[in-house]
Amino acid sequence: MRVDGADVTAEPRPGQCLRTYLREQGTTSVKKGCDAGDCGACTVLLDGAPVQSCLVPAHRAADAEVVTANGLGRFGPGGDPDADAEELHPVQRAFVQAAGFQCGFCTAGMVCTVAGTPERGSTDELLKGNLCRCTGYRSIRDALAGHVNTEVAEPGEAFGRAVVAPAAARVVRGREPYTLDEPEPAGMLHVAVLGSPHPHARITRIDATAARDAPGVHLVLTHHDVPGTLYSTGRHQNRLDDPDDTRILDPVLRFVGQRVAVAVAETPRQARAALDLVAVEYEVLPAVFEPEAARSPGAPLLHADKTPAEHRVAEASRNVVVQIHEEYAEPGQDGVEAALATSAATVTGTWTTGRVNHVALETHGARAWLEPAPGGAEADGAEAHRPGGPVLHVRTSTQVPFLVRDELARLLDLPQDRVRVVAGRVGGGFGGKQELLVEDVVALATLRTGRPVQWELTREQQFTTVPCRHPFRVTVRAGASAAGELTALAIDVLADTGAYGNHAPGVLFHGVHESMAVYRAPNKRVDAESVYTNNVPSGAFRGYGLGQVQFAIEGALDELAARLGVDPVEMRRHNVIRPGDPFVVGQPVDGDLEYGSYGLDQCLDLVEDALASGRGEAAPDGWTEGRGVALAMIATIPPRGHHTHVRVTVAADGDFVVDVGTAEFGNGTTTVHAQLAATELGVPVDRVRVRPSDTATSGYDTGAFGSAGSVVAGLAVARAARALAANLASLSAGYSPSRHDSEGRISSTQRVGMSAEATHDGSPRSVAFNVHGFRVAVQRETGVVRILQSVQAADAGVVINPEQLRGQIEGGVAQALGTALTERLVVRDGVVVTDRLRHYRVPQVADVPHTEVLFADTVDRLGPRGAKSMSEAPYNPVAPALANAIADATGVRPRDLPMQPDRLWRLLGPHPSAATAAVPTGRAGR
Repeated sequence: MRVDGADVTAEPRPGQCLRTYLREQGTTSVKKGCDAGDCGACTVLLDGAPVQSCLVPAHRAADAEVVTANGLGRFGPGGDPDADAEELHPVQRAFVQAAGFQCGFCTAGMVCTVAGTPERGSTDELLKGNLCRCTGYRSIRDALAGHVNTEVAEPGEAFGRAVVAPAAARVVRGREPYTLDEPEPAGMLHVAVLGSPHPHARITRIDATAARDAPGVHLVLTHHDVPGTLYSTGRHQNRLDDPDDTRILDPVLRFVGQRVAVAVAETPRQARAALDLVAVEYEVLPAVFEPEAARSPGAPLLHADKTPAEHRVAEASRNVVVQIHEEYAEPGQDGVEAALATSAATVTGTWTTGRVNHVALETHGARAWLEPAPGGAEADGAEAHRPGGPVLHVRTSTQVPFLVRDELARLLDLPQDRVRVVAGRVGGGFGGKQELLVEDVVALATLRTGRPVQWELTREQQFTTVPCRHPFRVTVRAGASAAGELTALAIDVLADTGAYGNHAPGVLFHGVHESMAVYRAPNKRVDAESVYTNNVPSGAFRGYGLGQVQFAIEGALDELAARLGVDPVEMRRHNVIRPGDPFVVGQPVDGDLEYGSYGLDQCLDLVEDALASGRGEAAPDGWTEGRGVALAMIATIPPRGHHTHVRVTVAADGDFVVDVGTAEFGNGTTTVHAQLAATELGVPVDRVRVRPSDTATSGYDTGAFGSAGSVVAGLAVARAARALAANLASLSAGYSPSRHDSEGRISSTQRVGMSAEATHDGSPRSVAFNVHGFRVAVQRETGVVRILQSVQAADAGVVINPEQLRGQIEGGVAQALGTALTERLVVRDGVVVTDRLRHYRVPQVADVPHTEVLFADTVDRLGPRGAKSMSEAPYNPVAPALANAIADATGVRPRDLPMQPDRLWRLLGPHPSAATAAVPTGRAGR
């Protein structure tokens, strides 16, 4: 066959699909998202027609012309074979100009689909086979319509402009290297893992002798062969934030799919075959799947040997990982119970949220290898522990390279300077890659074999073994005076952390924090517990617990307003915190959280005005219409420290290089950092090169989570660039933008190699606000919801890149709509049933409505040039706003996510036992 104009003659293996064949020939512009024909990331042109290469047997492409995104400009429809190799196809240029991507992992397949379809018809039909998890699809629609959303900024004026992402041209050609896109090291081995068939069992006997003798096998690991060090897969600045309850391989298995044994072989197929030869005998143990049952007397105990002091597990005898019990009463108040008893109106209700999978299109994967230390001997795993020994390199799909490095060094008993972790461009994260899930296995296997080792999870493994969003049950009790002032607000939260406690404390504490603190009430109480069950583990997910609790509180606020006859927006205006108010959860918050700026009032006004404007669609005949609003507050930086150390250097060619440890996974930090540096240095943004996420070349960085990339690393980038500009200005030749050549490079009279460094410790922290509003129509006969208007107002401070931020908000809204309406990770008796994308309803382009994005006019005194973070926050108010709109339209309040049509139909139908009407009785049952 010919691939991108070049002859390829290698014989495919029997049964090999075109996707894996192309990648084995070095064509890494073809991506793997599912290997099941569900996502479109692997789309190529086969004799001019778009096909999903994971579904095409490689032998069927014999004598065919295959064009990937990398060759689209020259060999695609209308391409010029004699053009420069970097030539972009018109479709690719349109995606660049419209900023039609974020992480970009889906983009190579998407541009092939579009370019190979001359009669495009509707976008919904054209892209029905291509998923995007990041953008919300609006910018992709803009690309197809030829809209230009980006601009070229003048030197020193990049801040505040919609500049093109530095990697844009490489992303649309599939040439930006994601985790496993670099050339394979010679002699690379592959991992396969045997998973537990039981939700709770003890291994009584395991024999890997036959597996070790199998063809191509170099290593088989069982719990007898690995360090027994306890750790947590969840990664934080302070590793003590998570319980130590996990082992690399554990003789006690606590969920279906947990690692039992690891095989390392020449090929993935040989590794999988070896696992069939591992003989295992299990003692099946009682299992518990419901969180309420898990903390009840007599429940099976998952981690009975864990203690608060040593392992940071609050109450192992009740399966409770973490608990919060706090009550606050202002002076002169008598507490929640007394306040509710004397309130003019009260609400009591229980809300539930389900499991949600991140569905980052790039699955978790890592590759490890050994390299000699400078001046050291030849790489050998046995020498890595010794001074001057080789360096263990790990290239991985992570949001937290430094935290992974530190924990790998601890687990494997290596000096930190003997471990180097690099994250290339990461194909989506959403919190799911704030974990250590594959790196420990490839690192240990490399040390044992001395060979490069790779492990890439399948999409099925992503669903069945990778932590998901925590399911919450939240009971809210709220009271108010006749004037609409809150008198009491109490929540009782039960979270299911699954088999292990990674992120359980952080998600629980964060979930109850800003969701409670955003409202003023003289009496507050928080009771919250997160418990172990024999379900797939839960972990970090966009919003980090806030969305679950806000779904309940915002619903309760609407019910309370209805009982009082108060407009729900006015109810919120009357009760939200204002600058000068203390932050109170179950107790006043002591710490570094401040009002760096305040735009919540503006956000409420913007959304209210937009919903009243008449914009949006009209309701179909016979459908009932309603509107709903919800708000959210979030701290702009995670608590307990978030550190970064940045260096900006004058390169040999006169450009500037920014070395920063934070990762790029569609969060846009690389673009933001280039803009901040270029603005401080007074140069065009394309003269700044950002080198992110390499523990060997940049200073320490806690990681890209909690929306910290802009306000922590970004602030340090701006400081370092400002310091370098000042240093250059102190030279006798002087320094100013006017002393640059036409391309913005430093003139020869100025010094190459000069650098400046800056740090930030993530303190103090500001708060940001988001308000979402919907108009919806509901067809009562089917339970179908149609969104007529969607609008979100964001208090983001001074906006660094308007197009990029708009995309972040739209992407957060789209992901939240999936959580609210369609996505449900179904687990039955510990077994994940929805283990394929086709069974798990990620929103497609046709499912996502247009969202109007509005910005409050604020300047944050704590953020870089007045900016705030805004990656997680847009997700949080969407589900409650939609539930409030549905309740307004129907008179029936949905309390459980997702609000699928069958569930709503049951609520709306003649089934009194299934429906919960929003009746003004002061009480609402479930």
